[in-house]
Amino acid sequence: MSILEVEAVHTYYGSSHVLHGLDMRIDQGQIVAVLGRNGAGKTTLVHSIIGFNPIRSGRIHFKDEDISHQPTHLIARKGIGLIPQGRRIFPSLTVEENLAIAVRAGETSEWSVGRVLSLFENLRSRLQSRAGDLSGGEQQMLACGRALVGNPDLIILDEPSEGLAPLMIRELAGAIREMKAHGHSVLLVEQNLPFALGLADYVYVMNRGVVVHESRPEEVMQNAEMAKQYLGV
Repeated sequence: MSILEVEAVHTYYGSSHVLHGLDMRIDQGQIVAVLGRNGAGKTTLVHSIIGFNPIRSGRIHFKDEDISHQPTHLIARKGIGLIPQGRRIFPSLTVEENLAIAVRAGETSEWSVGRVLSLFENLRSRLQSRAGDLSGGEQQMLACGRALVGNPDLIILDEPSEGLAPLMIRELAGAIREMKAHGHSVLLVEQNLPFALGLADYVYVMNRGVVVHESRPEEVMQNAEMAKQYLGV
């Protein structure tokens, strides 16, 4: 059963045509990876889904509702959580404050602040630390925790492994598996192939605003010509 369907989507930045009739689908409880080089259109796809950059034509359905032209704050309230590239936490606020402001007033969330701290134990001892003083890996965990306390049905991670040490990448992978284990669907936008392919149930490869390949992850590396041309491996 699909939770997100992107159908024939065209998106522009000004006069620049970035997404060209793009199609993709995420099923309930599935981790879908979107791979591609810089400039392939991956972040534009994320911005189209979340409403940062409205689509010109096509359709985006989330939980059987057309969200194609809805504003970002309403899309988020319907159950899509974004962990953006670069984390974009509030550096001058403490870890505790960053988490607290993401909790929706009057709503009961499966992911309380306490539960987030149980998943990301490193943050527990840093609750009163300024977020800007955390390591890159700790900031990424905070960004994940901030998304989770909003209790989204679909979590979008845009280049989450960027700049992280191998140990933190392994911890992040464990956190993403935990999200899936608790019923969340995940859209993982990545350039780190081993990381993405080790997590994904299904993979889309993008180039110049279109999907050029889709398959199970084990089939991606078996297609050596495609991997070399579009993924640089």
